[in-house]
Amino acid sequence: MATKKQFNSFEDMLSAAEHPVLVDFYASWCGPCRMIVPILNQVQALLKGKLQVVKIDTDAYPQLASQYDIHALPTLVLFKQGEPVNRIEGVLPAESIIDHLRPFL
Repeated sequence: MATKKQFNSFEDMLSAAEHPVLVDFYASWCGPCRMIVPILNQVQALLKGKLQVVKIDTDAYPQLASQYDIHALPTLVLFKQGEPVNRIEGVLPAESIIDHLRPFL
């Protein structure tokens, strides 16, 4: 399950992370965004201790969506050491997401 955390800035949250951070940019009205929730729970369980999953609502944080060129939902962006290193758009099976992420973990 994605972790709910309070942070002063997105950059502070990324820089304080012990592991790479997979950010799920989503919107509450987006059907595929709801479909990916159990998939991301599975990804996080399989990569426990190697990855942190964070959800960012693009309606609540439009400036972040704009900053990272989020045009399709859901979009997953993997951040490592505060920098985006990989991007996945749309819904994929957990195994495919892990295959995309593995080289960066």
